Amino acid sequence: MVGQFVFSKAGHDKGTLYVIVAEEGDFVYVAEGRLKTLEHPKRKRRLHIQPVNRTVEETLCRKLAGREKVYDEEIKYAIRQVKEKRSDR
Repeated sequence: MVGQFVFSKAGHDKGTLYVIVAEEGDFVYVAEGRLKTLEHPKRKRRLHIQPVNRTVEETLCRKLAGREKVYDEEIKYAIRQVKEKRSDR
């Protein structure tokens, strides 16, 4: 699931688009690069997220899975690309 785009279904951030950056049991850690950075991702229960049928590009996904250095700008760019494609519909 790491690298997958998700929407928040519950909480004060409801409707926010995130990228899953880590998993831990019944929880996932999500970031969007601005308020929730890779240094301080948001911890959410799996029940409180809605997966989008899309993942980040392959190189970024590999970096996230391999625990390599990823910058917040890369996450912001990936989210911006998804939002632009959704608005083109």
